[in-house]
Amino acid sequence: MNIKDNMLRHNDTLSKYACRDEDAIYLKEESKDIRPPFFHDIDRIIYSLAFIRYQDKTQVFSNVFHDHVARRMIHVQFVNKIARTIGRGLGLNEDLIEAAALGHDLGHTPFGHVGERILNEISLAHNEGYFNHNIESVRVLRYIENYGQGLNISLQVLDAIMCHNGEFALGCYEPINKTKEQFLEEYKRSYQDKNILGHLRPMTLEGCVVRVSDLIAYLGRDIDDAVRLKLLKREDIPKDIKNVLGDNTKDIVNTCVNDILKNSINHNYLKISDDIYEAIVKLKKFNYEHIYNESYSSKNKDKLKEMFNKLFDKYLDDLKTNNVNSSIINSYLKNMVADYKNNNTLERIVLDYISGMTDNFFLEEYKKINS
Repeated sequence: MNIKDNMLRHNDTLSKYACRDEDAIYLKEESKDIRPPFFHDIDRIIYSLAFIRYQDKTQVFSNVFHDHVARRMIHVQFVNKIARTIGRGLGLNEDLIEAAALGHDLGHTPFGHVGERILNEISLAHNEGYFNHNIESVRVLRYIENYGQGLNISLQVLDAIMCHNGEFALGCYEPINKTKEQFLEEYKRSYQDKNILGHLRPMTLEGCVVRVSDLIAYLGRDIDDAVRLKLLKREDIPKDIKNVLGDNTKDIVNTCVNDILKNSINHNYLKISDDIYEAIVKLKKFNYEHIYNESYSSKNKDKLKEMFNKLFDKYLDDLKTNNVNSSIINSYLKNMVADYKNNNTLERIVLDYISGMTDNFFLEEYKKINS
């Protein structure tokens, strides 16, 4: 057996519902080497600059000094492991799953979903459409990485990233056939149609796996983090949830994964048992009421909103006046290719720059304009 055969050996054991390597679609012509296409996508994603910045981006809790509270990098790894477990159990393409799982939050803003909501307001106010982190993740890979040239990532991985949003819980996840043109149309519409995110469906079963794994990953881990920070006690979790799912990451993940595997093997969909799904919905609601809505005070949210708006206005002015001392020019724009500079509005460039920041860099930049 030669090297190429070894690299492709996993294709021999794939389910008939799996996306095979030979089915990979690229938006640009792709040069081939010994790596299968989705395996190559993984490499491109983990070597990207946006991937490195995961290490200093908020998952839920910001400005907490605790070694065991998850950052965005940890969440991404949890999604990857859960998704690969489900994928292996169902005989799906783990390379496609891993690439999508590792890339799904590349477009996430500093300060998590609070930062995302603020940037969305700013984007709408400046006629740049809706800002959603899953769409920005696709944009990062297509138009921002590699100094504005983008990375050549397969359509199936880009689609799984675009459709990953774990905020929308379902009892059944079923892929839908999709052409390259349909993917591009959905991507384009996402900037104008605020309801489209709730209707996006992945084109592969692997994409469905990543989507449900995102939900499973954050439900349990966020409880553990809230308990560590003494914002919540496990006894606070309603018994009708604990009795079905458990009250910690290990039990919640184990329960959900085993249920999905049992109900989905040899099917072209992912099915969650009714009692498990009902408990997931209740737990998600509980987490919102007791964790996510409480992770920032109204005062802190107002302060962050002020900071985001001040930075946006300052950078926009710097671009208009060509302030070469500004970081948006000397650390970002000067390195980008001409196509990126010429084909984006100044407002979009500022949105890209701020959304790509780590928490600490954001805070340092804000200090500079207020010093």
